[in-house]
Amino acid sequence: MLTTLGLLLSLALPVLGTYVSISCPSHNQCQRALLSGNDILLHCPSTGARWYYLQADETSRPTNVLHVFNTDILSEGSLLIRSPQPSQTGYYRCQDPNGTQVVQYEIDFQDVTTLHITHKGLGQKPLQNETLSPNEATLMFTRWEPWQDCNRCGEPGERKRLGYCYIQEPLLEPMPCWLYQDEAKTWSNRMQPELQIEACLEECKPSEGFTWEYVTFDSFNFNKESESVWLSCPLGSIYRPVIWEADNVPLTWRDQLSSQDFSASMDSSTGGSQLQIFRPAIYTCFVQQELVARFNPTSEPEVLLSHRREEAGGRQETGKADSVLKGLKLMLLVGTVLALAGALFKVLRPFQGKKCNQRLFRALPTRGSEMLCEPRQTCGNSSLALPDARPCCWLVRHRRSTDQEAKRFMQYPEAQRCLQNEGILIEN
Repeated sequence: MLTTLGLLLSLALPVLGTYVSISCPSHNQCQRALLSGNDILLHCPSTGARWYYLQADETSRPTNVLHVFNTDILSEGSLLIRSPQPSQTGYYRCQDPNGTQVVQYEIDFQDVTTLHITHKGLGQKPLQNETLSPNEATLMFTRWEPWQDCNRCGEPGERKRLGYCYIQEPLLEPMPCWLYQDEAKTWSNRMQPELQIEACLEECKPSEGFTWEYVTFDSFNFNKESESVWLSCPLGSIYRPVIWEADNVPLTWRDQLSSQDFSASMDSSTGGSQLQIFRPAIYTCFVQQELVARFNPTSEPEVLLSHRREEAGGRQETGKADSVLKGLKLMLLVGTVLALAGALFKVLRPFQGKKCNQRLFRALPTRGSEMLCEPRQTCGNSSLALPDARPCCWLVRHRRSTDQEAKRFMQYPEAQRCLQNEGILIEN
């Protein structure tokens, strides 16, 4: 068996799209167990690199990955494998343009559809170790990855860790189960990857290594013919903390695994990155405690009404409060619109005769021995705009002046009558 550099691989946060990045030191061979169905990026520090794939049984000839349907070689030399299959377990060799091997990865893509899921809070137990017959010294066990970060901060959340099937012979390094070259492995049905979940509570702190500047806003159609709808969380991965909320209520693995919540179902093969929903609501998803997407329903009105009626029982008082609040908001909105429309109408309406409907000036307290006047309204086409409160004698002086605005205002008998009705002197 090939000697590998244990744990020299780095499983990092994505640098491109939703890919999980894996690296290995140059001119070395690195071994790793991963899950099928989840994209990965294998690094190779060589521009113009060529990649070859060899099946785990080593009986086939190396295949150029350009002939593999779900692979792409990126410009800097890295290999992207989209939704890898268990059958793609094997050896991935990167060569430079001269044909020199730069790095080799030994990858076991363990079948995510057989994932064994447990929750500590429900008392569920992970798989037990087994010995392989006839050689009882060979052990099959789960090698656990470190716990991921809590999917929420500042309030109760959940965290998860992944475990992979490994086999160890005496005096040898453990190997991922499907890279182990021995027929005895087929005698056990324990060859499953694992996902374990537990409750957590941690303080909020600045994000380290993960920042996402954009939030996706999308909508989905939930009509009478739709029994369910699938939502996908951008950047979500089984290798990262992910959490969904429905109308600001968190969806938890504990509720799902204990069959307490049937309104939505998180897909275990993607670590909850994909969500199957059975009712309309506003859904948001968070990755590494960062909001990355929000999905709004665009249901038919009768479907939304039916949904609200179903939720009304048990939340009647809350529903009444919400209705009152919505009514007040609607009244405020209508009042604001009417006020704006009235003001606009007064400004833009055409002149309809020389009728003075409202007073033009209002008497104010005296300043010295003179009465002050305050502009209130136009009369007909006239518009005498006083920049501030002026003495009423200002009108008298400007009545005989050359000020066209004042003359135009004072020529209307209606304007004079309005001023007289207010008790304002307009003659010397």
